[in-house]
Amino acid sequence: MTMAMDDVDRAKILEMRQRQEALARAQAADRETEAPLVIDGQRCCRDCGQPIPAPRLAARPQAIRCIDCKTRKEQQETHYR
Repeated sequence: MTMAMDDVDRAKILEMRQRQEALARAQAADRETEAPLVIDGQRCCRDCGQPIPAPRLAARPQAIRCIDCKTRKEQQETHYR
């Protein structure tokens, strides 16, 4: 006998998918911070390749993107959610 899914079942499945997606995003972010892009001994942005300014690194030592690229990436992530 097959039972139809009710709203509670659908909500649980949706919640599980959202948690899995959030975990995947967090794991991807962790992998990115593990290996910063270094060119000629200077930390550079993973997206544009330009050196990350010292004030940015002072404020966020684990930064892997310059402010412009980080802002663009966050806007894209927000747009696709």
